Amino acid sequence: MNITFLGTGTSQGIPMIADKDPVCMSNNPKDKRLRSAIMISWETNCYIIDCGPDFRQQMLRENVQSINGVLFTHEHADHTAGIDDLRPFTYKMGEVPIYAQKRVIDNLKIRFSYIFETKNRYAGAPKLSENIVGSSSFLLQRMLVTPINVMHGKLPIIGYRFNNVAYITDLKTISSKEIKKLENLEVLIVNALRIKEHPTHLNLEEALAFVNEINPKRAYFTHISHKLGFHEEVQKNLPENVFLSYDGLSIEI
Repeated sequence: MNITFLGTGTSQGIPMIADKDPVCMSNNPKDKRLRSAIMISWETNCYIIDCGPDFRQQMLRENVQSINGVLFTHEHADHTAGIDDLRPFTYKMGEVPIYAQKRVIDNLKIRFSYIFETKNRYAGAPKLSENIVGSSSFLLQRMLVTPINVMHGKLPIIGYRFNNVAYITDLKTISSKEIKKLENLEVLIVNALRIKEHPTHLNLEEALAFVNEINPKRAYFTHISHKLGFHEEVQKNLPENVFLSYDGLSIEI
């Protein structure tokens, strides 16, 4: 299995518009972060988790020629606003399967009504097939996928476990029941927004405590803002099995 970090930034990315923070001005490519998403592939299969406003740029950078579907964690724009850019894939494969909570799909149908309407449908809209994700595990190309229910502040969202890899972003709190779904992980990917505490995201201290509780073999932080600091400086102070992800990073599991 291969994981590619398509983007590792928070909702506004790094550099942030109209911001002169030193991290935003950094020349280190690891300090330049598109909105968070990953690509997970095994055998001939390729799935995307989250499809934000930088999706087109991410697909071009990674030279992605085909995908099997898109899984959404929640409805916020930094995770969904690139949905129209699924069009080139629909030209090749027909309908692209999307997977999300019912609330999220209902939200997309309002915001992108021209994609989902059945009468007088806009000819250029991407063709999507809807798949509702609940609390039960499901199969994607013989891979068992387990939804992980977490809270993004007061909003219930989901992460995903693929075999022994878990991807959780925008986490603030999680129940003990859901933590049990994260036992015996090879790799945990989780958000670490900044140094200062945040009402809807883990900060660095909380993210490290979460990693310590889950105890994966390796952990990668994502959904990072410029307020976390310079990539290289933060990485130097992390435990030896914890890493800051960066755009374009690819890991094998």
